[in-house]
Amino acid sequence: MSSQKELKEAFVSNLNGTSLGEVALGSFLAPLCLISRGLFLILYHLGRGALPLPWIAHLVLDFSMIILPLVLSCTVLSDILHLVILGLAVVSGAVLCYIYRTKRPTRPRATSMDTVAKSFFQSHVQCDQVPFVTIFRVLVNVKTAISILAVDFSVFPRRYAKTETYGTGVMDFGVGAYVLANALVCPEARRKEVSGSKLSQVIKQLVSVWPLVILGLARLVSVKMSGYHEHVSEYGVHWNFFFTLAIVRVVASVLLALFPVNRSWLLALLIGGLYQVTLEMSGLKYSIIHNNDRTGGFLQANMEGVSSVVGYIAIYMAGVQIGLYVMRPRTQVKEWIRVIWNLLLGSAVLYTALILCQASVEPVSRRMANLPFCLWTIAQSMFFLSCLATADVILFFMKTVSGCVLVSSSWYPCRKEASVSEEKMEKKVEGLCLIQAVNRNQLLFFMLANLLTGITNVLVDTFNSSDYISVCVLLSYMFINSFAIYILHLMKITVKFW
Repeated sequence: MSSQKELKEAFVSNLNGTSLGEVALGSFLAPLCLISRGLFLILYHLGRGALPLPWIAHLVLDFSMIILPLVLSCTVLSDILHLVILGLAVVSGAVLCYIYRTKRPTRPRATSMDTVAKSFFQSHVQCDQVPFVTIFRVLVNVKTAISILAVDFSVFPRRYAKTETYGTGVMDFGVGAYVLANALVCPEARRKEVSGSKLSQVIKQLVSVWPLVILGLARLVSVKMSGYHEHVSEYGVHWNFFFTLAIVRVVASVLLALFPVNRSWLLALLIGGLYQVTLEMSGLKYSIIHNNDRTGGFLQANMEGVSSVVGYIAIYMAGVQIGLYVMRPRTQVKEWIRVIWNLLLGSAVLYTALILCQASVEPVSRRMANLPFCLWTIAQSMFFLSCLATADVILFFMKTVSGCVLVSSSWYPCRKEASVSEEKMEKKVEGLCLIQAVNRNQLLFFMLANLLTGITNVLVDTFNSSDYISVCVLLSYMFINSFAIYILHLMKITVKFW
């Protein structure tokens, strides 16, 4: 048993990650899957098919066109991911052209294209939703759920796993993106009016993180009692990501109560910069990298987990600033296209800063959550958001052209006088969407994924499983998780612990 545990620990140790480009390349897959799913529903509708479909059909469709590709992309298709993305783009483009040619107005081509484009840019969307933010948060959660089990199988590329000290693995980005995803929709980012004093708001946040603390303690106890393999240099002996999430939320709420919310970017820069200076000027960096003695007390045993919290706070504050910008109410398509451009511009600026920082200071390190890691996480998140927003704009264009608006988790046209039946139908479609199901119970989905990961590792010899068995197990694991969350969504049950 101990030898098997040591083998599994070695399997996820001493890894160096992949390139920045390969992580960025993966940002195109999910948006293309969403476009393909939307185009399928539009084609079905144009073929006189009735929407919405039965609930089981929507579940299978969403699982097959969103989660299945994500599982395959980080397993058997990882080496040809660029070809998969190119193929999806070509097929989606061909279908898009077919729908446009079939449904476009019967006018001269030049006039028709010009008129349709101008009309589209001036068209209005419902301003009570920002679908690509929801999708970003859900996809980060889903990809995390896939990766925490997939990493134990040999079919999962080692370059995607968390790096030892320096490097950029897909799972490294997932950790930072999870923190940023929470910040995007925090009350401050949504400009939500809260009653009571700032002190009472902080106390409320302090109370609200107790489920994360309990989950952290439960994970700690279960790992120690079961002898489950753990990578000590990831967070430390006793620390885990649940504790990081809890502390980041509380500290961020204190900072947001003390400083103007619209200056969150400045706080992020100051925190990340000062933390990097501390790493360089003190012996903290050396102590983290060469921390072989874990017997000197709690801080010594968990130096990686405790110190990296500072970097995650910087990421969270940057996420609040991004959330303030993207969650601002907008109605016209041209306004959202400007948002996409600004996200891409911001991502390019931060990537440039990252390259300079890596050349002059040090490489990206998730283990320390240093300044390059913060820059990379924010830049890549902005790029991913821009890709998802572009997919939303494309889907809205196809909705406008085809007249089929019943595609969930995307913008709906803003109508002056929407009938009660239309509003009911839109709500029904959203009620059958797997993305909305995960969004309703994000923490529960993450908890269930962790629980099923532990059970799977007990029941399955992940280390020696063939590629075929590995993919089948991963798909079964994700379907069980998705099915449970989907049923709760159908029943309109939201599980909250506070």
